[in-house]
Amino acid sequence: MDSTRSPILVSVITASYNRASVIGEALASVAGQTYAAVEHVVVDGGSTDGTLDVVRRLGIPGLKVVSEPDDGIYDALNKGIRLTCGDVVGLVHSDDLLASDTVLERVALAFEDPSVDLVYGDLDYVAPSDPERVIRHWIAGPFSRIKLRRGWMPPHPTVFVRRRVFDRLGAYDTSYRIAADYEALLRFLSTDELGVAYIPDVLVKMRMGGASNGSLRRIIRKSREDYRALRSTGVGGLAALAWKNLSKIPQFVVKPS
Repeated sequence: MDSTRSPILVSVITASYNRASVIGEALASVAGQTYAAVEHVVVDGGSTDGTLDVVRRLGIPGLKVVSEPDDGIYDALNKGIRLTCGDVVGLVHSDDLLASDTVLERVALAFEDPSVDLVYGDLDYVAPSDPERVIRHWIAGPFSRIKLRRGWMPPHPTVFVRRRVFDRLGAYDTSYRIAADYEALLRFLSTDELGVAYIPDVLVKMRMGGASNGSLRRIIRKSREDYRALRSTGVGGLAALAWKNLSKIPQFVVKPS
């Protein structure tokens, strides 16, 4: 890193609601990063299960916490974007954790290239009670715009974006209840304005059973919203949605080396 320049400030947003059992690991994974120029904001939806007690007991220096009712996770994330001031914005959900202590260092290094607007990596889905047990290994691979029409998308929890992208293209569309992340990434990546960089390594461990994959009803709703996002952004339709779902099958077979 060029010592003559100010380090890139990375803002991390954690949205939470009644996640006392897991939020400690998520916050600790950010606090333990080797990269120092990090701003971390927790946007809590008014938890009643002791989540905020866990956050306070951790006593993480500089951690910003806002707790008030919201209109779902994407409303909370939009609020978090407004509350942060970093050059780069990323997410660590309350039941996820950064896969190593050098993740943010590697992300910041990628953003030292001024032409890069969005950075992503690979993702491990892990057992809810054991983050070391990998259930699904998502190798994202390099970006190509044409791959969007075949249902390709980088793992949203691994994505970091320059603030100017949100300023120019907008944040999360809260009319989507489950797939606003997919719609936002389609909107961002289908333009020819963004420089994209891929880090070929697992950046995030994500517990199975989240908002989009916790039940059959949610999976069906997610597919409907995915289709709507594909159509509204002009990227594709039913074929892209089918390829998107079929592409997940090898992720249950290929394990990290």
